[in-house]
Amino acid sequence: MLNFSAIPAELHAPAQRYWDQFEAAIQSQNLPHPRDLLPASISADDFFLQLTRAFVASEFIAKTSAQRPQYLIELVQSGALFEAQTDAHLDAFAAAVNACNTDAELDKCLRQQRQMAMIRIIWRDLNRVADMREVTAELSRFADKSILLAAEFHYRALEKMYGTPIGRESNLAQPFMVLGMGKLGAGELNVSSDIDLIFTFPEGGETNHASRAISNQEFFIKLGQKLIKSLDTVTADGFVFRVDMRLRPHGQSGALAMSFVGMEDYYQTQGREWERYAMIKARTVAMAGGEGQIAARKLLGKMLQPFTYRQYIDFSAIESLREMKGLIARQVQRKGMNLDVKLGEGGIREVEFVVQVFQLIRGGRDARLRKRKVPVLLPFLEQENYLPPGAGSALLEAYIFLRNTEHAIQGYQDKQTQSLPVDPIGQLRLAWAMGFENWDSFFATLSGYRQRVNTEFKSVIAAPDEEDTVDQKALAFWMGLWEGSLQGEDAVHALTARNIEGPEALLKNLADLREGRAVLSMQASSRTRLDAFIPRLLQVIVHEAFGPKLPITIAETFARIVPLIEAVARRSAYLVLLVENPTAVQQLVKLCAASPWIADQIAQYPVLLDELLTPESLYTPPDKELLRDELRRDVLRLNWDDLEGHMEALRYFRSAHALRVSASEVAGVLPLMKVSDYLTWIAEVVLEHVLNLGWEHVVERHGRPRRSDGSVDTAPDFVIVGYGKLGGIELGHGSDLDLVFIHNADSNLHTDGERSIDNTTFYTRLGQRIIHVLNTYTPSGKLYEVDMRLRPSGNSGLLVSSLTAFEKYQANEAWTWEHQALVRARVVAGSAALGEQFEQVRQRILTQERDLDKLRADVSEMRRKMREQLGSEGKSKPNPLNASKTPALFNLKQDSGGIVDIEFMVQYAALAWAAKEPKVIRYTDNIRILGSLEEAGLLDAQSVAHLIAAYKAYRSTGHRLALQRQEAVLEGDNHFLTERAQVTALWQQLIDHN
Repeated sequence: MLNFSAIPAELHAPAQRYWDQFEAAIQSQNLPHPRDLLPASISADDFFLQLTRAFVASEFIAKTSAQRPQYLIELVQSGALFEAQTDAHLDAFAAAVNACNTDAELDKCLRQQRQMAMIRIIWRDLNRVADMREVTAELSRFADKSILLAAEFHYRALEKMYGTPIGRESNLAQPFMVLGMGKLGAGELNVSSDIDLIFTFPEGGETNHASRAISNQEFFIKLGQKLIKSLDTVTADGFVFRVDMRLRPHGQSGALAMSFVGMEDYYQTQGREWERYAMIKARTVAMAGGEGQIAARKLLGKMLQPFTYRQYIDFSAIESLREMKGLIARQVQRKGMNLDVKLGEGGIREVEFVVQVFQLIRGGRDARLRKRKVPVLLPFLEQENYLPPGAGSALLEAYIFLRNTEHAIQGYQDKQTQSLPVDPIGQLRLAWAMGFENWDSFFATLSGYRQRVNTEFKSVIAAPDEEDTVDQKALAFWMGLWEGSLQGEDAVHALTARNIEGPEALLKNLADLREGRAVLSMQASSRTRLDAFIPRLLQVIVHEAFGPKLPITIAETFARIVPLIEAVARRSAYLVLLVENPTAVQQLVKLCAASPWIADQIAQYPVLLDELLTPESLYTPPDKELLRDELRRDVLRLNWDDLEGHMEALRYFRSAHALRVSASEVAGVLPLMKVSDYLTWIAEVVLEHVLNLGWEHVVERHGRPRRSDGSVDTAPDFVIVGYGKLGGIELGHGSDLDLVFIHNADSNLHTDGERSIDNTTFYTRLGQRIIHVLNTYTPSGKLYEVDMRLRPSGNSGLLVSSLTAFEKYQANEAWTWEHQALVRARVVAGSAALGEQFEQVRQRILTQERDLDKLRADVSEMRRKMREQLGSEGKSKPNPLNASKTPALFNLKQDSGGIVDIEFMVQYAALAWAAKEPKVIRYTDNIRILGSLEEAGLLDAQSVAHLIAAYKAYRSTGHRLALQRQEAVLEGDNHFLTERAQVTALWQQLIDHN
C-alpha cells in the first residue's frame, strides 16, 4: 500500500491512480505481488515508502509500471532494484542481447532492458539511496554497454553479408570504434540525456568477401546507421538513447564514419576552438570486432591529444569560451530560457566552463587537468590554487544540487529538459522531491547556488563590466525632459544652453514618442524599463554629438532610433539589455546616425541588438571558413526535420552578418571590394546549408537517386550556379540572388525510397525546396529574394536542368545576352565534381568563335533597350521655378557611362576574345576580367585603369547611397564627369565605333 504520510496532499491522486492500475494489471495477468517477493535486505514498510516516493516524483516509473508490471516485479524479485549496478547486472544484459537472432529481437530487447534500467536508476536517485555520482556513473555504464552490444551484434551480421573489413596497410581486421562526447564521454550522463557519438576506424581498405566486397568506410557507415537505428528509433517499446552525430568532423554533412587518417587531417587543418572544448570529454566508449582494439584506442587518443591540449599555456581559450558562453547566453535570452538549470545564468554549464577554461589553458602542460569528471576536477583546482580557497568546494556543492535538480526534472517524465516547472503542482512536486516543504524555500536555495556559481564564473571567465561612468546629475536632467516635467520654453532654453541644435525638433520627437500608442499601451514594468533607458540614450547621443561628431543632428539621430523603441515596447527585455550595456547603446547611436538602413534593420529585427554587445566582433568580419563554422555551430543542435528552426537560424545568421558588414563599412573598416566579398561569402555559406537542408528533406521522403552502376547518390549530384552580382562576387546590401540549378543524374532511373520518384523529379523537388527556404517570409523576414529567370528558356523553362540539357541549350538556343550572363556565372554550392564539369561547359561555350560584328550589334542593341527602359532619360523631374529647365539626373547603374556600360564592355570583350585567349574568362568578376584583358594585351593599361577606377567609384557611391536608403540616382550635371566621359569614349571605341 502507498504510504502518503509525509507527502503533500496535492500529489496523492496521480500516484494512487497508477498504483491502482498496477494492482489491477498484476491481478489480470496473474502476476505475483511485489510485497511477496521482497528480499531480506528491505522491509515491507521501507519498500512502500520508496515505492510511494517513486510513484509521486516520477510519472515515468508509475506509468511504465502500470502498463508493464512485469518490469517492476522482475526488478524486485531479482533484488536489482535495491542494489548498486554490478558487473553481474551488465552480464545479464549482455546474455539477453546475445540471445537475439534478428534486428527486431535486438531492438525489443534493448528497449526492455533500458526501461528496467531507468526504473531502477531513477528509483534509487529519487529515494537518495544512490548519490549523484553513482547515478551518472551507472547511466553511463549502461549506455556504454548498450552501444557495445548493439555494435557487436550488427558487426557480426554485416560481416556475414560483406566479409570482414581489412586494413589496407596492416592487413588486420578493423574494429569499429565509438567516441562518446559530452556527458557520456565524461561518465556523467543524466537520467534522460541524448548521447553524442563519433564513429571511427583505424584504416581504409575493403572487406574480404569473395563476391560482395565493399570499402571499409562503407562497411562502417552501414554499421553506424544500424547502430543508430537500434538505439534511437522510437517503437512500441520506446527507445534506448537519442543519438546525436553532429559533433563528428564536418558535422551533419560529414561522413558517418571516418578513418583515423581522415580524423587527424580534419582536426589538424579544420578543427575549431569549440571542437577543442567538446573533445575534452571524448572517450572511447565501445569497440566492436576487429583486431588490436587496445592499440587502436591508444593511437586514437594520442592522435587527438595535440588538437585538444596545446603544449603551451593557451590563454586564448578564455576568449573562445567567453564567446561560446556569450552565444549560449544570447540564445537563452532570445528563447526565454532563464529557468533552465543547465544553460541559464548560474547553471550547470557555467560550472563546466569554469573547469574547462583551466583544462584548455593549462592541460597541455599539466596532465592532471585532463580528467573528464567535473566533481573530480573542482577540488583539484582549489587544491592547486587555480581557484581561491573555498571556491572549488562551493562550486562542487552547487553542481551536485543543480545536477540533482536536473535529474528530478527529467525523471518525472523521462524527458530531456532542464527547465524548471511553472505550474504550481509541478513546482510543489519538484520541491518535495528535492527535500523541501514548499517551492519558495527550494527556489531560494536554488537561487543562492546559482548566484554563487555565476559569481565564480564571472571571476574566472566573464568579461569585466565597464566602470559606471554615468553622470547622475546629467541623467536627472534628461529624465526630466523625457517625463515632461521640464517642457515648453524652459526646456528649449535648457537645451539651447547645452548647445543642442534644433531643440524644438528633439522636444517634439520626445513628446510624440511619450504620447504615442506604443508607449501608452506599455505595462508598468516595461514602462519603468523605458524610463530608465531614454535618459541614458539621450545622454549617449549628446556625448557622441560633441565627441566624434555625429553626421546628423541629435534630433535626427533620436528620430532614427524611435522605431526600434516602439518595436521593443512589448519586448522590454531588449530595453534591459541596453540599459545594462552602455557599449551597446553607444554602438546603436553611432550606427543609426551613420545609416538609416542600419536603423531600419535593427528596428525590424531587434534581436540584432545582441551583435552590438561585442564591438570587437561587430567590426571584425570573419572569413568564409569562420562563417561556415559559425553557421554550423548555430544549427548544431537542430534536427534536419526542424525546418522552422533552420529557417530562423539562417535568417538570424544572415541578418547579423549583414549588420556586421554594414557597420564595418560605415566605420571605414572595410573597403568596397571586401564588403562585396563578405556579402558574397554570407550568401554562399547560406546556400551551402540550404542545399544540405533540402537534400535531407527530399531524401527522407523519396530515398536517394540511383546511378547507372547500381549505387546511389550519397550527396547531391547537383550544383547551384550564381549569376549576376553573386556570380561576379559583387553583392551589395539587399541584392537578390540570380540562380540556376543543374543536376547530373540519370533521368531514366528512380530513387531507392518507398515513395520512389524519377531522378529528374527528385532534383526538381530539391530545387523547389531550396527556393522555399530562401523565399519564404517568417517572423524574421525573407532570407533572400531569388531570381531564376536566367535558367534555360527563362520562366518557361524547367526549374532544374541536367548538365547535358544546359550545354545543348547554351550551344544551340541561347541568345547573346545569355552568353553575356554566362561570363559572370560560377558554381557557389554543391558537388565539386559537377562544378568542374559545369566550368568545362562554360569554357566551351564562351570560347566559341564569334562573328564580332553581330556580337557588337547584339550587345549595343540590348544596351540601348536597357537605357530606354531603365535609364534616367525622360525621367527628370520638372524644376518648379523654371518649367523650361529640368535638373539633370545620373543613374549610376543604367545611364550612359555608368556601371552597366562597363559590365557590357567587359562581357563583350570576354566573348569576343575568349576563343584566342581563354584565360580572360577564368574569373567571373569584372575587376579581374579587366586585369586579364590587360595581361593578354587585349586592352591597354590606361583604359583598364580608367574602367576599374570608374567601376569602383560608382559601386562605392551606390553602396553608400544604399546605406542611406537612397536610390543610386544622382541629381545635378556635375557628378563623375571625367569617369563618364572616359567610359563613354571606350564604349565608342569598342562597340559603337561604326
